[in-house]
Amino acid sequence: QVQLVESGGGLVQTGGSLRLSCAASGRTFNRYIMGWFRQAPEKEREFVAAITGSGGRRYSADSVKGRFTISRDNAKNTVYLQMNSLKPEDTAVYYCAAALDVGSNYYYQPNRYDYWGQGTQVTVSS
Repeated sequence: QVQLVESGGGLVQTGGSLRLSCAASGRTFNRYIMGWFRQAPEKEREFVAAITGSGGRRYSADSVKGRFTISRDNAKNTVYLQMNSLKPEDTAVYYCAAALDVGSNYYYQPNRYDYWGQGTQVTVSS
């Protein structure tokens, strides 16, 4: 069982930055692929970024490429999402998720992940 707790959300102006953190319980954190997803009101949950257990591979959605960076610190059981140049359309609840195996690079599919945090709200004002 893995418990995930996100933090770092808040209200920021367009063009601003935020860093989200997701702290995980357990001693096998480095075995998990970690992902960030987001969900805006009345929209489906969408993939933002993912990182493999070792941190050797990272993936991100086209909508955030060049602006958001995912990273992890396995010694601290924590994954981060650095968000720069924020836009109003980035407003959403952001969730981190963990999976032992997403199978054939299906890292962008929410149903491949086994554990989810409670989410943290990010609001970007125009």
